[in-house]
Amino acid sequence: MSIYQRVKGLANNRISIRELEHQLGFPNGTIQKWDDNANSQKLKKVANYFQVSTDYLLGNDIRQTASIDDLKTVMMFGGQPIPEEDHQVVLDILQRLRNARNNK
Repeated sequence: MSIYQRVKGLANNRISIRELEHQLGFPNGTIQKWDDNANSQKLKKVANYFQVSTDYLLGNDIRQTASIDDLKTVMMFGGQPIPEEDHQVVLDILQRLRNARNNK
């Protein structure tokens, strides 16, 4: 399965590839050209958007979810990387949300 096919599968019924490209600031047709390789920075943006690992998009991992260590390397907000000094704050917030949801 190509990178494009994996992205298209994630986007299925949620967002068009063209709209995804627009939201991430990519030129039209960028993602459609991704067969076996892609620009690493753009690939990270797509992985972050769908909250999956870049290894999943590349076909190296069948898991769609990323580990905490993976999240630290691809954490982005609004298409921009989150500064390293803010990573732990974001992870703490996510952990509190998870705990609150589990305690309902």
